[in-house]
Amino acid sequence: MNHGPTACDNAVILASHSKNAARRTGSWALAAAILGSSMAFIDGTAVNVALPAIQSALHASVTEIQWLVESYTLFLAALLLTGGSLGDLFGQARIFGIGVILFTAASVWCGLSPNITDLIVARAVQGVGGALLVPTSLALVSVSFPREELGNAIGLWSGLTSIAAAAGPVIGGFLAQHFSWRWVFFINVPIAVAVLAIVKWRVPASAPAENRPAIDWSGTVLATLGLGGVVYGFLQSSATAGVAGALALAGFVVVEWRERSPMLPLTLFKSLDFTGTGLLTLFLYGALSGVFFFLPLNLVQVQGYSETAAGAALLPFIVLVGTLSRWSGRLLDRFPARALLTVGPLLASVGFVLFSMPGIGGSYWTTFFPGCLVLGFGMAITVAPLTTTVMNSVGSDRAGIASGVNNALSRVAGLIAIAGFGIVMTWVFNRRLDSDPSLSAGQRAQIDRSKLAAAAKSGPEANAVKESFVSGFRAVMWVGFGLAVIGAASSALLIGRQKPRVEGAE
Repeated sequence: MNHGPTACDNAVILASHSKNAARRTGSWALAAAILGSSMAFIDGTAVNVALPAIQSALHASVTEIQWLVESYTLFLAALLLTGGSLGDLFGQARIFGIGVILFTAASVWCGLSPNITDLIVARAVQGVGGALLVPTSLALVSVSFPREELGNAIGLWSGLTSIAAAAGPVIGGFLAQHFSWRWVFFINVPIAVAVLAIVKWRVPASAPAENRPAIDWSGTVLATLGLGGVVYGFLQSSATAGVAGALALAGFVVVEWRERSPMLPLTLFKSLDFTGTGLLTLFLYGALSGVFFFLPLNLVQVQGYSETAAGAALLPFIVLVGTLSRWSGRLLDRFPARALLTVGPLLASVGFVLFSMPGIGGSYWTTFFPGCLVLGFGMAITVAPLTTTVMNSVGSDRAGIASGVNNALSRVAGLIAIAGFGIVMTWVFNRRLDSDPSLSAGQRAQIDRSKLAAAAKSGPEANAVKESFVSGFRAVMWVGFGLAVIGAASSALLIGRQKPRVEGAE
């Protein structure tokens, strides 16, 4: 799933700079990129807050709600690098426009879906559109500005898309509460119309890159099948699917090692800095996904928050990350990257512990606000130094692909983490429910049929469900704590231990 601009979203812009881009089109290209990226970022953060409303309206199980998020993230993660390659092959503006059209058409499909199955399939198509939209929107900026103006363009893009990501939870919560969860998807339509109008009339078609490599279709197919098999194995408790997915991922590694133009150049991992930042991204962003998936469910269905209030509850985290990232970037002038990328994740891990403490009820300011504050500050310290370290971990000629791979890793982290966290949540939830002495066998059977929906009712069933969910939520937060600590350890052990050695295509 998407939490707004990830650690390497800004860095991807630097990959495809063209000195011959016409300056007069730069502002229009920047506007299109900001609006297009904001559409994806708003959708990513808004949908999570609308999950309780969707689950209630479509009578979906927790597993189906997980698939709603995972189907989108699966295709976004697996096709992200391929989308960037298609932009190089056919022109950034053209692929960007196709991505916007596909993303918007899928959004309308989402809004019109009569059942959860249709909605899951529509979200998968939306993920394909996002995989075309996201990397090409960033590349569109880089080919539209001269180098001396590119820094200001990056800053403007980063600031405005951060604001959009911060507004997403509030917008999603407000629409779900006062209108319908369907409007969370329909809101993309007017934004897309504006983007397509700008691209058609103000942004000339960009020329394909010279000496562009062939698209790694074998790697794309194996990555998609592998990630899909692993996720299906987790969510459906299918060992066969899990093993098949693992074998496909092993085949992906073999193909990437032999491929002349791989989507994932394995030689990047010869740099310890790149390996360290990759592991940090995988573990920390995986942990973060647990918060953004399960916290809205906790707030709305257990704590009794409205959808709008649940969206606003996430604002301290997003505002801190958006406003302090430039400050943390300047800290690299005073402190080594290894120190910042160790301290930041460790501070974030404290935020996960704070999230594990609240029970049922209590003021937001004494229950969930401390966790949002500490986690946001920890991520703010981490994001900008992580971006810079990834860019500096390899030679300048490979900075673009390095940042793209790290970006994809953040999506893969969320994909696998939500599936894995679901197993932890379900196991703890069921164990806590089975040990509740106040429930009869008939009441347990009723809860098994309705699961978390029973929390909206009254009586012993509702109290048991809420207590069981809180137990599962605490377990998930402790797993997030462990992942954040492992990420910090990866930084401490690997980053800054070796000078970059990957200087060119090997």
